[in-house]
Parts: sequence; structure tokens; C-alpha cells
Amino acid sequence: MSRLPVSKVEAVQPHPVMLEPPASRDPATPSRQPGSVGSARTHVLTVALEDYFHVTPLETIVRQDRWSRFEMRLEASTRRVLDLLDECSARATFFVLGWVADAAPELVREVAARGHEVASKGYYHRDIRGLGRETFREDAVRAREALEWATGRRVLGYRLAQQWLRPSDMWALEVLAESGYAYDSSVRLLFRTYAAERWRQFPHRTEIAGRPFLEVPLSSMRFFGMDVPIAGGNYFRQFPHSLVKRAVAHWDRNYSSPYVMYFHTWELDSDQPRINGVSLRQQIRQYRNLKKMPAMIRHYLDNYRFTSIAEYFELGELPQLDGIPEIAPPKSRADAVGVVTLPAAEELTAVTLVVPCYNEQQSLPYLANTLRSVVGELGDRYRFSFVFVDDCSTDRTWETLHTIFGGKPNCALIRHQRNLGVAAAIQTGINSATADIVCSMDCDCTYDPHELGRMIPLLTEDVDVVTASPYHPHGSVKNVPYWRLFLSKGLSRLYRIVLHQKLYTYTSCFRIYRRQAAVGVTVQRGGFFGVAEMLGRLDLAGRHIVEFPTTLEARVLGRSKMKVLRTIAGHLSLLLQLVRLRLRRNHDIPAPQPETAHD
Repeated sequence: MSRLPVSKVEAVQPHPVMLEPPASRDPATPSRQPGSVGSARTHVLTVALEDYFHVTPLETIVRQDRWSRFEMRLEASTRRVLDLLDECSARATFFVLGWVADAAPELVREVAARGHEVASKGYYHRDIRGLGRETFREDAVRAREALEWATGRRVLGYRLAQQWLRPSDMWALEVLAESGYAYDSSVRLLFRTYAAERWRQFPHRTEIAGRPFLEVPLSSMRFFGMDVPIAGGNYFRQFPHSLVKRAVAHWDRNYSSPYVMYFHTWELDSDQPRINGVSLRQQIRQYRNLKKMPAMIRHYLDNYRFTSIAEYFELGELPQLDGIPEIAPPKSRADAVGVVTLPAAEELTAVTLVVPCYNEQQSLPYLANTLRSVVGELGDRYRFSFVFVDDCSTDRTWETLHTIFGGKPNCALIRHQRNLGVAAAIQTGINSATADIVCSMDCDCTYDPHELGRMIPLLTEDVDVVTASPYHPHGSVKNVPYWRLFLSKGLSRLYRIVLHQKLYTYTSCFRIYRRQAAVGVTVQRGGFFGVAEMLGRLDLAGRHIVEFPTTLEARVLGRSKMKVLRTIAGHLSLLLQLVRLRLRRNHDIPAPQPETAHD
């Protein structure tokens, strides 16, 4: 291994140092071992240990405070990477979020136990541009402490979770050095970003804040006067791989500095759920060539030797720390995503939550994690039971429901023998409910069921239905297509004309019913029209309906079942039916008789 000299560099405005020029290795050192296909040199491999929903392309849709609701596929993808590295006798530095260390400490500890270095990627997946100096320091320290707690070993390295360091961001290196980190690997040369600091192309030792510090940039090559990254990850999946392979081979032959490569654990999970609502550019960035990624990674592991940053640069054995608590064994997947049941108490209000499901296999783990959070938050006030109604799905929804919720005493699973529509599924759930308060919600959680804590108290003695209303003046919508808003709001205005109670939203599935008021309602319409019909019939029957302003978000998993033209025609037909029903009821009500005088 080549060892680089230490050169003193200030933290914010480094003094230029000598750029390491391309150079052939010592001719006495063979470039290939006899009988070996790959290079005899050793390079540096880094792996970003993160899940598919942590990443930058999805941040506008996947909120950080909802990470815990998504199906965690990190365990399977990480073990897939670990097995591949073992098979190829490679070692790596795993850059890990502190959040992951707290959420899955046993997995992070396994990475370290299998001979790899664990380094920090910050606590949350956040952009340094949105953090001040002190906030960045707090995040970096919190992440290091979480990782050291999980692994029991000192954490030396850091890499930004989002974006890469620009020349104006070098203050971050001073913060890292002051926070106890020994190196950073957050520099990536792209085009002419570091045209005035060409020496940053290669790993180099510096002194920052009076401490020795190592900078390990990702590898890039000069093409026509521009720096182009060849380090892996998204560059492997977007660039022609034949050109990348040639560039890496050129580096191996001509540079004495190690080739620094990286990829993400989620890039070896081609079956990861697809998140809706992101732009075409971000979809390409996240999903393009995922199926080819394992073969690409294997090519480099088969043809080159790789080790971790700490081992290559001889940063010393990562010391075992004292006082690391034991980590409880991981729960089974069914327990991890199932609904948590709190001990029943007589003083708790009984509530049945009805969830209609049709081809929601992909959404069910997200639903289960969300419901677990709801029970954890509201379980001190309400005793929840659940009715899941599979409306004759054609995918594996029924099997997945049994895997996650089957056998739980507070969960009932019902399946229609033919597809009857969401309203019929809700009615089936209401008829099967064991509580007088019955809530219905979408399986995709487009409305946040945590809002039940504020909705249920609105179901007072004189109220029969509480319905969620994103079009209420105090409601809102997020990431919902304009055409859908225009259509839904327009239909709601028409329903306001026809029905007695002037609501802002008539098409929401997220409602709370008093069971005795809803159980006898006959709904003739299928699909989403039945949801509006149900509310219309309750309105015309004189039931009291209250709106709750809330937020509607576009579904993040699976596909919408709505057909635009069919939806418009169906609602117009329903409106005509409700008009006739209202006229008939008005006709059936006897006219008031004039009062007669009494002596």
C-alpha cells in the first residue's frame, strides 16, 4: 500500500499542496499475481448502509418523521452485501446513519463483527446546507455516539448523508476534527468544482484545528479538462459501464493512490417498493439499472482487492469501548410490523378501525407500522380492534394480511369472494365491528390515522359521523395532482347543492361512524362512488355530520385505483340519484297543518 505524506492544511482555506501525479508503480512489484485475473494492488471500498426510503431523490415525498412507517428492507440488503464481500474476500468501510444504529443496532453490530469498519453518515439524512455549524456538530456527535453504542468500537470516519462537500463547505472538516473524527470522505470532484484545488483528487493527510486529519475523496478522472466521478453508486448505474471499467483499469495501472469506490446497500435490492410522486429525473436516479448493479459490483470485487479506509491508511485497530449495553435479540418480522396490543382496561373507549384492502400487498407493511404507532400514541385512551376486509384482491394481499395480522386477538380478517368496491368493504367492516365507534381509513394512509385522536372526541351524542375534510378552509393537500384536486373539489360543490349539510368534502374514506347510525345504510353504488353515496344517504336521513379539517397526501406506495372518466360519470349519476331521493323524501313528508284557534 502507498502511504501519503502529511501536509499541513488549514480547515477553511487550505494551502495548495503538491498534486500526486500519475505514476507507474515500482516495476519490481508485479501488477498481477501469477495465475490471478485481478489486480495485486489494494484499493478502498466504502458502502452506504441505508434503506431505500432514506435517500435524497425521495426526500420531497418521504418525510423523515415517517421513516418508521416504511417497511425496513435494510436487514436483507445489508446481509446480501456482507455475504458478497465475504465471498470475494473484501473488506469495506460502512457509512451508517445514526438513526439506523438506533433502529437496528444488532445489524450494525453484525457489520462490525464480520470484520468491516463502521463510520458515520450523520444521524439523519440531511443536507449540510440546511444546518448551521452547531446543528451540524450536534448531529455528527449524536451519530457517532449512536454508532459506538451499537458496535462497541470507536468511530473514526464521516461522510455527508446528502450531497458532497463544496469548497465553501470546508468549515465542516474543522467541526468534524473538533468532534473527534479522524477522517472525512465527503469530497467528490465534479466538472470544475475544485478546479483551483486539484490536489483534492487524491487522499491526503492534513492538520485541521491542531489535529491530524485524513481526507479521502471519491475517485474521479479528468476528461477534456473536466472531473468526472468513476467511484460507483449512481455513476455505475447511469454511465456506460464499459467506459467506467476502462477508467477504473486505467486508474489501477497508472495511479499510486488507491481507487476509492462506493455503493449503497439498497442498490442491491432491485425489488424495493417504488415510491410514487417523484419526478422522472429522480426516478431515473433512484431506480435505473438496479437489476444490473449486483453484477457490476461483483466485477470490481472479482478483479481488484479492497479494504476499509481505516485498514488501508493504518489508522490503528478500532478499540473496543467499555460499557456498551447488550442489545436485545431482533424481533421477528411479524412482530416488528404488526399492530401492538396494549393491555385492555375497562376505562378505555372501545374503537373498531375498518381498513378496506384491494391489491395493497405493497402498502401493508407501511400500514402495519403506522397502526402500531397509532396504538402506541392513543392506546392510553382507546382500546382498538381492527377489521381488515380484502375486496377479492388479485395480488398477494390476502396472504400478506395473514402474515402480518393473522392470529392477533384484536384483528379480524374478512375476504369478499368477488370485488364489490371500497364502500361495500367498509360496510362489511362496520357490520363486523365490535365497538359502537367505528372508524374507516384508506389502506395507503393518505390520511394520517394519528388524527383519530382529535377526530373521535368530535363524535358526541348528537353527532353520527365525523368525516375528514382536506378541502375545508383549515385543511390542506400535499403532492396531490392538480387534476385530481380540480375534479374532487368540483364534485364536492355539486354535492353541496344537492344535500342538506353543506360540507367541503364528500369523497373521503377517512371517517368515524356511530355504528347504530351506519349499520343499516343501504349502498347501491360500487367503488369510490359508494363512499359518497353513504354520506349522502346519511345526510338525507337527517343524520348529523361534522367535518374535521385534515391533510390529504398523495399515496407513496402502490397505485391509485381511480379511473378519471369513470369517476366523473359515476359521480354525476349518483348526484342525479340523490336529487331524486331528496325530492321523493320531501314529497313523502306531510305538509304542516294550519293551526286552529281554540276557545
